Amino acid sequence: MSDMVRLTLEEVHNIATENLLHYGASAEQARAVADIVTAAERDECKSHGLFRIPGFCASLKSGKVTGNAVPEINDLAPSVVHVDAANGFAPLALEAGATPLAEKARANGIAALAVTNSYHFSALWPEVERLTNDGLVAFAFVSAKSFVAPAGGTKPLFGTNPMSFGWPRSVLPAVIFDQASSASARGEIQIHERDGLQIPDGWAIDANGNPTNDPSSALAGAQLPFGGYKGSAIAMMVELLAGALIGDVFSFEASRDDKPDGGPSSGGEFMIAIDPVACGNTHALAHAESLFEQIIEQEGTRLPSERRYRARQHTVEAGVEIVPSLYRELQIS
Repeated sequence: MSDMVRLTLEEVHNIATENLLHYGASAEQARAVADIVTAAERDECKSHGLFRIPGFCASLKSGKVTGNAVPEINDLAPSVVHVDAANGFAPLALEAGATPLAEKARANGIAALAVTNSYHFSALWPEVERLTNDGLVAFAFVSAKSFVAPAGGTKPLFGTNPMSFGWPRSVLPAVIFDQASSASARGEIQIHERDGLQIPDGWAIDANGNPTNDPSSALAGAQLPFGGYKGSAIAMMVELLAGALIGDVFSFEASRDDKPDGGPSSGGEFMIAIDPVACGNTHALAHAESLFEQIIEQEGTRLPSERRYRARQHTVEAGVEIVPSLYRELQIS
């Protein structure tokens, strides 16, 4: 579109940082969030890029999030590390936990990270990719406010509750998927609403429990789990891992306690890291390549994350485009 605003990735990072600092984030909190937002724009994941900055800033402005929070690392067990995000945004807390998690996985073969008292408003693949870059297999799970009805129900109960999985590769970039347990990410519905577009069948129901293609009605109603009972079961699993297991809230509790400022809600994140060599197969990565080859041999297929990697090949030089309305909203007067 000719009226789109083109930005370099450096400009994306600067805009994100300036907004976060303006509304009270510390330099480290702002940098960590700006890094994640810029990575999303770089990979053309628009629903988690600059689109998210107004929400981050709204939660700083309302006082819900502690802008100068300093994460606290707690060594709970030989294979478990805990990070208290101190009521701050998740990216800095996840950075704090990444090295001890990787070290414990190397030492013990498998390790877990519990991040609590945080506000997660980003994609999951960045924290997974950080671990796969270190040669580790990784999982991540996070919940949110109640947006999704359980299968057969009509009222929001679960969050969109994404999970991410990453498999390292010896030479090529890791295979990583990051997907909601709902039929779509909430940000995708919000972007459809902003752009005046209808949403596909099966994404959501309205407040009366009727199927809808109207994004505004969907946001006022309930999103649907993907695959019916299958997605609903995964959403429940994420609630248990990112809530009960690590001592943080369920989505319905986050909704009950949240200040509705348009930003993220408080919650937890649970991660697992595995050293593939420690599992007894020194050829695990090589063996995996034969599976990947079989997948891509079929016409029309691709490996998870390939789209993001292709985007990186040109956005680093060509920059990215955002809609003018968002660009105007992010201008600090």
